[in-house]
Amino acid sequence: MVWKPNVTVASVLERDGRFLLVEENTEYGICYNQPAGHLECGESLVDAVVRETLEETAHGFTPQYLVGIYNHRNEARDVTYLRFAFGGEIVTHDPGRSLDEGILAAHWLTLEEIRALQTQHRSPLVLRCIEDWLAGWRYPLQLLSHSTCAG
Repeated sequence: MVWKPNVTVASVLERDGRFLLVEENTEYGICYNQPAGHLECGESLVDAVVRETLEETAHGFTPQYLVGIYNHRNEARDVTYLRFAFGGEIVTHDPGRSLDEGILAAHWLTLEEIRALQTQHRSPLVLRCIEDWLAGWRYPLQLLSHSTCAG
């Protein structure tokens, strides 16, 4: 059997002391997460986080930094996630755009509100990514490379 982690991307977006989180309906009930999702075949990490942010929040996002790379093991589900979290700038918002299936709403929440919802976080990475952002973790996107080959 070949073991592979699930590669995911997430955006850590702050505006006026509030962070953008999505409220989503999951198999575990209502959860809160950064705009996040899985890397698709052939997609760059940066393209993936731009797509996921738009699909889940209707906000156009320009990544400017890598906040961190996180390895999270969910023993109960027998799944390992490798998350690439990005920070950057919101450049557009389309309030009429439909959100991804399962996304109930996008919310701008304070750190205190986010901590109060901690039992409903999708994973421990939600708060960890925000705390790393607040700690000033910002790495250049040049750390990442994307290439394809024809054969």
